[in-house]
Amino acid sequence: MISEKIIRPDYVFEVSWEVCNKVGGIYTVVSTKAQTMVDGLGDNFIMIGPDIWKGPGDHPEFTEDKGLLASWRADVESNGFRIKVGRWKIAGNPIVVLVDFAPFFTQKDAILTELWTRYKVDSLTGRWDYIEPALFGYAAGKVIESFYSFHLTLSDKIIAQFHEWITGVGLLYLNEHVSQIATVFTTHATVVGRALAGSGLPFYSRFDTFNADTEARNYNDIAKHSLEKVSAANADCFTTVSEITGKECSRFLGKKPDIITPNGFDDCIVPNPVIFRKKRITARKKLLQVANALAGQDLAEDSLLAITSGRYEFHDKGVDVFIDALGVLGKTISLKKQLVAFIFIPANHGGPCLDLLERIKKTANTEMKNEVLTHSLKGSECDPILGFINKNQLNNLKENKVKVVFAPVYLDGNDGIFNLTYYDLLTGFDISAFPSYYEPWGYTPLESLAFHIPTITTNLSGFGQVVRSGIIDINHGLAVIERNDNNYSEAVKNVADIMLEYSSNSAKLVNTARKAASLLSCSALWKNLIQEYKIAYSLALGKAAKRSNALDIQGIGVKRSAENLLQSPGQKELEQTES
Repeated sequence: MISEKIIRPDYVFEVSWEVCNKVGGIYTVVSTKAQTMVDGLGDNFIMIGPDIWKGPGDHPEFTEDKGLLASWRADVESNGFRIKVGRWKIAGNPIVVLVDFAPFFTQKDAILTELWTRYKVDSLTGRWDYIEPALFGYAAGKVIESFYSFHLTLSDKIIAQFHEWITGVGLLYLNEHVSQIATVFTTHATVVGRALAGSGLPFYSRFDTFNADTEARNYNDIAKHSLEKVSAANADCFTTVSEITGKECSRFLGKKPDIITPNGFDDCIVPNPVIFRKKRITARKKLLQVANALAGQDLAEDSLLAITSGRYEFHDKGVDVFIDALGVLGKTISLKKQLVAFIFIPANHGGPCLDLLERIKKTANTEMKNEVLTHSLKGSECDPILGFINKNQLNNLKENKVKVVFAPVYLDGNDGIFNLTYYDLLTGFDISAFPSYYEPWGYTPLESLAFHIPTITTNLSGFGQVVRSGIIDINHGLAVIERNDNNYSEAVKNVADIMLEYSSNSAKLVNTARKAASLLSCSALWKNLIQEYKIAYSLALGKAAKRSNALDIQGIGVKRSAENLLQSPGQKELEQTES
């Protein structure tokens, strides 16, 4: 059995730009996996993220503990590093090191030159959105090297996992300076794949004709693509999240993933049944309160509440399909129930709409005029979402069967209108739709299922591909619709038909569908998927061991001083922390 052959790590460092920094789906990956990792490794699991919190007051997700790993931190800081050590305020409370990479700005040219000299990473055209992550990755690699030298021994089996091209410089640094550490590189979507899919070109029918290096140049992504490609080639184990993205990697990076590591979730994010019911009542009350204020009328309490959400990738995430489907439903006489659709997609907003806020507080009776926005939106005249809403005449007039609410804001509980977190609001919905054109995995549909919400996804999402077999329709919890380069209108019709059908379901059938959705999500719990990560770590450790043995034979050995071969004083401190 493979489990008998698995090499288990003693330490795992996990590096991501989204540790304590919610900007995308990788945040959900690393934050929900933490509990399972801590269960297996305790405080020998250490997460590393960027120290970039600029908000008022204390960091909302991170608690600094100056007594944690204090001797090592003092040693690090004496060498010019600026770090914070503490714990992430999530399930498992993992140790987190937040790294301030600003001190490396003055070394930028030397660092990038070394990447070119040694690995041919082409950073020449890299803009600030490349340089900042590159310096963070470099700083993260240096921090891991420092921890290794201070705390660990040659007998320790150590993994450093790096997520996305953003952290790739750290992987390359460790490969060069600490060969004992086994590296894992995980890409969640290739740079070129994301650019092509969002360009409007027929991505899938022309897939085999694209030259990745040429397309990277066309989209001014040479630096990011180069770093991603080199990181994948030099990792001890290269992984990605789905078979669909694995094909991208093979085509665009020239490297087939060593193993697929699907994304899971921890059901600790879902409240227990008693709390869930209370939160659902609160969420629906808030959602309808906002919709009522925008529409200038009292909507029925049994209105069908629908949601789409995620990053602002208008075409890739299928937001265009969703809004066009709402337009179809708005003209459908068969729609008997009021449908209220919420679009939760962060954009460049300027704060809460004051008129809406006054109406919610009932301090003003000013009538809203065809409003759909909860927050003022900068550049609204050319915003694609608003453009499609207007094109479909979804203007929230009283006589309209379909109402739309567009909230261009992160739902962190302090947005000024809803003042509830995304998960707390999610409990209030009846159906969700994510008709993606390009979706390497698909956390938003998975989260919806976990919160008992029947969900629409597509065959072009990694998650949709995994669960497609055996899924019949929305009444079984999940509908997986067909999407390709040529069936946009069909996809719109399918989404509209599914939502129309579900709106007429009896209470009994709705309850059955909600239970089926929750049950389906259990297949993606981390406890069921973490085995793939264990295999990935084992593959990496095996390769690193062979490399170290080869270096020893050559008389090179691991690059560290002889005095650190013995247990350092810091090791005792670490053991006390772990106990």
